[in-house]
Amino acid sequence: MHPNFDFSARQILWTLTFAAQLVLLVVLLGRDRVRRYPWFTAGIVLFALRLMAEVLLSGRMAVLTLQAILITLADVAAIVGLLVLVEVARRAFAGAQRSLWIVNGLGLLVVASGVLAVWGPWPALKDLAWDSLLNKLRLMQLIAQKGDLLVDLLTVGLGLLVILFGRHFKAGWRSHTQMIAIGLSTVSIAWLAVVGVWQIIARTAHPQSQQEYARLVALGAKLMNANKVVYLAALIWWIVWLWRDEPGTAQTATETVPELAESSPTKE
Repeated sequence: MHPNFDFSARQILWTLTFAAQLVLLVVLLGRDRVRRYPWFTAGIVLFALRLMAEVLLSGRMAVLTLQAILITLADVAAIVGLLVLVEVARRAFAGAQRSLWIVNGLGLLVVASGVLAVWGPWPALKDLAWDSLLNKLRLMQLIAQKGDLLVDLLTVGLGLLVILFGRHFKAGWRSHTQMIAIGLSTVSIAWLAVVGVWQIIARTAHPQSQQEYARLVALGAKLMNANKVVYLAALIWWIVWLWRDEPGTAQTATETVPELAESSPTKE
């Protein structure tokens, strides 16, 4: 007899992603990386919480209540995402002049905001209301979507700066900060590509039958699964690199041990 595992690709990716998040949290805690990257750790915890909420709460409460919880978590995730970028930037460019910080920070924010302004449709101001729960959720969802895109655009820009100039400061090759920045940038690039491709499809595709519409839905599901695979790969990337010590750390530790041994009193 052959075992029959009736699991969809979405369920398999969810399980692998959640397991990888737990392993990454163990690495962050066990290797004492939380002290250096508290907001990055908080972002992983929040993402895992969102995954759990989508599965455990779906079908077990009213749809409107579930949407309110998920949208609230998405808004919080956008804020935490900005704090993660600040944390990575501070770690990567520690020691940089304040004027350099201001110029590059404002330049990156202006470029990302400009791209966001022309990216995708924006609702009319008259459609943005705060007079009912449904309208509040729509506004919160808009903030979550646009905030998430802004974080992704800033992440790509910051990742490029870390790769190009990080070695001159505190984010040299194989440093934890650079590895985190590379993983975050890769995930953001993948998501921006998925959003861009789907917007092009939505503008150009005009399904004439139910079968054509079903094919478009299936294509959208494949794009989402591809994005989840990229995020899973980033989790594995972080697990490997954050488990390892940064270059020079192990050597410094081995050099200090003999010094301590020589300076410590010995019992004769």
